[in-house]
Parts: sequence; structure tokens; C-alpha cells
Amino acid sequence: MPLALIISSHVAGSQVGASAQAAALAQFRIESMVTPTVLYGRHPGWGIPGGAPVPIEVFEGMLDGIEANGLFGQVDLVITGYFASAAQVRAAARVIDAVRETPRQGAATRKPVIVVDPTMGDAGKGLYIPSETADEIIADLVPRADVVACNAWELQKLTGADSRDPIAAMKAARLLGKTTLVSSVHRGAEIGAVLADRKEAWLAAHAKSDHSPNGTGDLLTALYAASILEGQTFSYGLARAVGGVAETVTAANIYNSPELPIVMMGARIKQTSPTVRIERLA
Repeated sequence: MPLALIISSHVAGSQVGASAQAAALAQFRIESMVTPTVLYGRHPGWGIPGGAPVPIEVFEGMLDGIEANGLFGQVDLVITGYFASAAQVRAAARVIDAVRETPRQGAATRKPVIVVDPTMGDAGKGLYIPSETADEIIADLVPRADVVACNAWELQKLTGADSRDPIAAMKAARLLGKTTLVSSVHRGAEIGAVLADRKEAWLAAHAKSDHSPNGTGDLLTALYAASILEGQTFSYGLARAVGGVAETVTAANIYNSPELPIVMMGARIKQTSPTVRIERLA
């Protein structure tokens, strides 16, 4: 039974962050332990979110409880996302180290996969977390990642290189020296994601939608992470993840839903989409 540890936001009224990712992973029969960094009522894009960041002593206490129950040695996947403070980032870095160092027993023999989504900002918005928190993510989490899952704006912040079109995103991703999944990559009337490492690079793209709910990046990260645990190829894992996001956005528009209908999608979220075009870049 695959087990994921998700360290990110919990937003009660919006399908974003850790709760959205846990819902998506459930379709792959991946159990999730969610450690929230904030407890919000709604996505800040709707206005004042309500709720508050999780105090560091509470945050660390939850992680301590997970560890005390012997669960670090059973974790197959760690996903990190939104953080409210630099102290939370430092605590998450210690947890990643502990998960990797904990002896694996029984059926849990697989090396844990660390997926870091450096949730810091976006095009047109700029940095939307404190600069010291962003600095800690760059210094403490990105180097610990097996996979960095970022948007094009975040990749440019990480590397200093232009990342807006597919070829630029591929080149910038390779500057990180690790597998990188880049969302919000534009080319003409298309939008998509680039997946690159030192050996190969792929683009999965589809027509831009007039309206897209919040949380597409979180969903993409979860869907691609699931493909890693399944042992899927680069190209298929990317195509299926982007397809799942594209179909969920389409469903949201059909039903006039302001949020991603992740649970309603059911097993459809695991399927490739005929609207997604896959292209090898290198």
C-alpha cells in the first residue's frame, strides 16, 4: 500500500493544496498523511481566506506524532508545497532527511521519492510568500528534491533563466540538475507542462482554457507523482498527468464549477486526454 506524506496548505472550501492532492492520489490507491502548513477557509484568490497559519510548535508536533508511530519508514512519497514561514520549511527539510534515513522494513523497501513544489509566486502576481520563506525553500528544499515541480515563473526565480516557452523551460530546468516538471508553459494558443532531466525532455500541451480554477499546479504535481510510484515512463507519466488536469478543468467549465471537481472526476483523472499533444523536445 503506497503511502504519501503531503506537507502543504489545507483550504476547507477550495480544491487546492494538500487536500486536493490527497483526493487525487486516492484514485491511485495511494494513502495520504496530510500535515497542513495553514488552515484556511478559502483560496486567497477569492479574498481574505479566513483561518491562519499553523503555529510552528503545532506543525512540528504533528510531524513528531507521525514519526513516533513508525510511519516515516513506510513513506513512499513526500510532496511539499505551500509554506507559511521559514521555520516550517526548516522543519520540513529535517523531516525529509529523517524519512530518507529511517530504515525500511517489511514491504516498505522502496526508496522514498521527494517531490518539492516550490510554491512561491506566479506570473502577474510575483512573490506571494515572505521573501525569507522563499529563500529557505530555495536553500533547504530544492536541493533535497528528487523532482522539482514548479511553474514557469518559479523556475525563472530558481535559475535566473527565462522559462516561458517550451525550449526555454527545458534549458532552465536542466540548470537545476534534477528532474523538473514545469507548468504554465506557453506556446501560441497552447499551454502545457515540460518535463526534463539530463537525458530527455518532453512537452505535453493543449489549447488554453478561457477559465481555469485554482489548484491546477497542485493537481499536476500529485498526478505526476503517482506516475513515479507506478514506474511509468517520462512521456506517458507527463501526458497522463497533463491530461488529468486538462479534463478536470474542462469538467469544471462544463458544470460551471468555481473549483476543480477532483472527486467527481473519479477514475477519469487517471486517463490520458485526446486534447493533449505530447512532443519530445530532446
